[in-house]
Formats: sequence, C-alpha cells, structure tokens
Amino acid sequence: MASIKKKKGGEGGANWMDTYGDMVTLLLCFFVLLYSMSTISEDKWMIIVQSFNNEANVNVDEKPLGPDGTNDAELGDDMPMTQDEVNELQEMILEYLEEYSAGQESSDSVSYSKGDGFMFISFSDDAFFGGDSYQLTARAREVLGGLCPMLEEMKPFIDEIRVSGHTATSQKKVYDPYFDWRLSAERAAEVTGFLYENTSIQGARITCEGNGQWLPVAGNVEESERSKNRRVEIRIALTDEELDSPFDGSVAEYYSTTNRENPNDPVNMTGGAE
Repeated sequence: MASIKKKKGGEGGANWMDTYGDMVTLLLCFFVLLYSMSTISEDKWMIIVQSFNNEANVNVDEKPLGPDGTNDAELGDDMPMTQDEVNELQEMILEYLEEYSAGQESSDSVSYSKGDGFMFISFSDDAFFGGDSYQLTARAREVLGGLCPMLEEMKPFIDEIRVSGHTATSQKKVYDPYFDWRLSAERAAEVTGFLYENTSIQGARITCEGNGQWLPVAGNVEESERSKNRRVEIRIALTDEELDSPFDGSVAEYYSTTNRENPNDPVNMTGGAE
C-alpha cells in the first residue's frame, strides 16, 4: 500500500512575510513624513535633545529662553531689531567703505556719514563713471558688489534707498539742460538697477532721481573739484522695526498722502515697463 506523504508546514511562508514587511516599512515612512510636516513642541524637542546629551543647556520647566537669557516673549526671535543692532549693521557698511577708500589712490572718491536712522554714501565720478558717461566702471561694480551683501542683511529694516545722480559744470561747454538732467538721472538709474538686480530688496523701496548740476559739493574751476560734483549719492533710511510688507513704512505713506489704493497683494510687479 502506497504511503501518504504529509506536506511540511511553513513552506511558502516567506513570500507573504516579505510583502508584509514592505508594507510596514512604507507605513513607517508615511508617518515619518506626516510628523515632519507637523508642529513640534519646543518643550518635547528639548527633552529629546537632553536625552541624547545630558549636558545640553535646555529648560523644560519654563518657556525657551530668549537671546538675552530671559523668558520674556517680547525678547524672542520675533522682536524688532533694536537701534543698537541697526547701528551695528551701519558700522559694518562703514567699515567696508573705509577699507575700500584706504586702497584707492584718492580717498576723496568715496565719502560717507551716519545719522539717526539713516546712512549717506557718496561716490565721485572718478570712482564710478567716466566723463560725460553714465556707464558703471569695473571699479564701481566691485564697490557696489561688496555693498550689496550688507544691504541684503539689513533688508528687513530698510525703509527706503534713495539714489541721487549729479553732474558738474563745465565752462567750456554750452549748457544743455536736457543732457544735464538726463545724464544725472541715467547715472542714478545705473546704480539703482545694479542694487535691484543684486539684492532682493523690493523695487518699491528703491528710488532714483537726477539733480543735474544744481547741488554741487565743490567748485567747478579745477578738474579735481568737478570730479567731486560728478557723483552718485545713496541715502539709506532705516527703521528699528521689521518691515514684512513691501508696502509698509514710507511706501504706505505714499499711498495715504496721494489718496491712492494700496495694492497689498501686487500682481505681475516684475513685468515689462510701459
């Protein structure tokens, strides 16, 4: 009589276990993804940090300490920059300009000053432009390129950047008001365009103007004097409160004083000009 062979149990079990393991792994990844998008409790996060490092300086019983070592909520990361911090950023820019001026043949090519809540920078013709020209020189691009990172750091607290172009008076030429005003405005526009392209400062906060030859800072007899009058000036107005919107501060004042509607949510602001 033929014997009956019994099948051994467990054969083929590995197949469904592989599928089950893959499913559990995918579920774990899914929940990790959900957790990464969730709001993390600061207290629980500090407990986790301390569990890995017992010497970590954490505070689980009170609110997280602010930058000054206190628990004052108004002194946290969202507090407005103090005037001392604004002044410190101003000093950083002035320090850069001092280093630049020290390496030039004529230290008169760049001048600067600091006021209460603003700073004033003046670049003369021999540093930025050729005679009767509005094209930025290579040296001008180098100076502005070094200034832009500083402005980017100060961006949340810049209320307005006003760029002013100027020309000099030449007794050897017949005065042409169209050329005079156009040249000064084009010089200001060149610097304005460079600042706009190399920073993320809103265009609403950068203005330019041409003043012709009518605001001289030196005489017009000697060439050394006229070069000081052929200049571009940058006035940077600062605020001690962070500006979240490009239409805060002086820009909002523009709309209120002109009785125009303030487009708080501008659309297509980077389109071509008409």
